[in-house]
Amino acid sequence: MPWKAVSAVDERLVFISKVGTESFAEACRQAGISRKTGYKWVKRYEAGGPQALCERRCVARANGKALQAAQVDRVVSLRREHPTWGPKKLRARLLELGNEHVPSESAIGDVLKRQGLIRPRRRKVYAPREFLGLTVGEQPNDVWCADFKGDFALGDKTRCYALTITDFATRYLIDCTALSSTKEEPVRAVFERVFREFGLPEVIRTDNGVPFASTAVGGLTKLAIWWIKLGITPERIEAGHPEQNGRHERMHRTLKAEATRPPAHDQSAQQRTFDGFRHIYNDQRPHEALNQKTPASVYDVSRRPMPMSLRTPKYEPPLFAKTLDRSGRLCAFGTRVPIAKQLANELVGVEDIDDDVKMISFGPFLLGEVRRKGKVIQFGPPRGVRAAPAL
Repeated sequence: MPWKAVSAVDERLVFISKVGTESFAEACRQAGISRKTGYKWVKRYEAGGPQALCERRCVARANGKALQAAQVDRVVSLRREHPTWGPKKLRARLLELGNEHVPSESAIGDVLKRQGLIRPRRRKVYAPREFLGLTVGEQPNDVWCADFKGDFALGDKTRCYALTITDFATRYLIDCTALSSTKEEPVRAVFERVFREFGLPEVIRTDNGVPFASTAVGGLTKLAIWWIKLGITPERIEAGHPEQNGRHERMHRTLKAEATRPPAHDQSAQQRTFDGFRHIYNDQRPHEALNQKTPASVYDVSRRPMPMSLRTPKYEPPLFAKTLDRSGRLCAFGTRVPIAKQLANELVGVEDIDDDVKMISFGPFLLGEVRRKGKVIQFGPPRGVRAAPAL
């Protein structure tokens, strides 16, 4: 029987049998092993017989880097004293207290995980980014910035959400309204009032929070759809990058310092405080970026008045317009494909990429593509292809 055909134990038994009849070096050569391995097999056989020749797992008897119980206790005790501290702060504090043999940051992190003292971060679902770059607003009303200045408690224990709107080019604080929530209805009412007073901007830049964006296709909300039908392009910054709306955030810092500390007793009183702040910010406070001029001295209202009725987005070739049904579905490839409930009965732009792919857009937003693969027809995110712009 060939040497490689026998089992590991039989192979080693054959070697042991040859040790007494041939030289040890020759037996090792025929077995294809070193003399060191040969001596190890012989020692095992003499100690435990044929069973001792079985393969053994290479398992360490002890972890030389494992933390001692006292080290673990110190880490856990300090963490319980400071529940919000992470491994970096805990290690620094242990060193400051004069502890010896302080574990590394990663080792402390492992201890916290094993002891259940770290909660895994919940994955946040971000609104899909729109496919346009950020607009450079050089003239008044090219770009408006809108956001909520967080929320804070008033004297009567209710929460106040400050909706703020500024002009990007002139830093003019167009509006600052105290609201009790971020729901779409009161936000739309504020914008209706502002549009009638100041006209329409070309672009409104926001973050990805409600009610400006959602996790639906294109990140569209009813508010964003309304803006598009007014001829305004919604524009969103990247999630987690407030510096892309830095001018507006800088205004928020001034607003917080001058109009929310201390907060007013109720919403009406807080609104009066906001109105006074807005007057000083626009008409009295010089702005360094404006060569020490006030925002009111360089801002002018828009020449685009709010229309009496909404308009449907228009599409030019290679796009053609199709109307979604009342459930937000598109008729494509002989079936009704769900697109978005928010766009029920709305006109979308469709571009035939090839016989099995159609790109879908609404106004300036590319929503995705309808793909046909065999008998399966589905709607999904676009594969890096841009639709032609809508008007």
